[in-house]
Amino acid sequence: MALPQQCEAAFGTADLYGVLGVRRGASPQEIRRGYHRASLRLHPDRVPAEQKEEATRRFQILGKVYAVLSDEKQRAVYDETGTVDEDAEALQDGRDWLEYWQLLFKVTVKDIEDFQKSYKNSAEELADVKAAYMNFKGDMDRIMESVMCADYTDEPRIREMIEQAINSGELPSFKAFVRESKRKMMSRRRRVEKEAKEAKKTKDELGLSGENDLQALIKSRSRDREKEMDNFLAQLEAKYGNSAKKGGKKTSAKKRK
Repeated sequence: MALPQQCEAAFGTADLYGVLGVRRGASPQEIRRGYHRASLRLHPDRVPAEQKEEATRRFQILGKVYAVLSDEKQRAVYDETGTVDEDAEALQDGRDWLEYWQLLFKVTVKDIEDFQKSYKNSAEELADVKAAYMNFKGDMDRIMESVMCADYTDEPRIREMIEQAINSGELPSFKAFVRESKRKMMSRRRRVEKEAKEAKKTKDELGLSGENDLQALIKSRSRDREKEMDNFLAQLEAKYGNSAKKGGKKTSAKKRK
């Protein structure tokens, strides 16, 4: 699937600039800031384990979008044709986008939390809420998923922003918003409350606090990989006995003789 189509499926827009929340004539600095803001919201280490696979997929797509728009030649091709060079080295699946992101921004968990504090109730957040409302035609499920740093406790605040903008004539009155059923509201609330509890549990298990940086997360992933390898070797040993460590094929061959 081409990158614009991946963006459409993951973010609801095929426009690479729209994915980063920047205008088409954005400067390289604005492109970088847009990527930075979006990546803080989508970072896989901020979600519960059962959401990590989907978050990682979206994070990878986001990295590819930045790779295109931060490259002068690739961006020029995209601006002119609306397509990207899918064979470009930066778009290949082997790239570690988490490592790339960490090297690019050197962001700590505290940085993320500080950004959240400054973003909430800002003019930037209000603009993002309005844009999400228009993009998703008033669907609060999609709006709450797309607005940066938002959790279920923010919904009344975000809903009030939208209602004020509707009342002032800044936004149209979409049926999906003004006539949302209580069942849908409660379903969303139960879902996000469960996700919040799982996220807190994951953070507590990792021993993370606001002062810890992403090195703790990297070490955690490393421990997970080591555990997986230990389990794999244990399975081999259980299946083949000591021959798994000493060259199982030779031993089996000798037995057949």
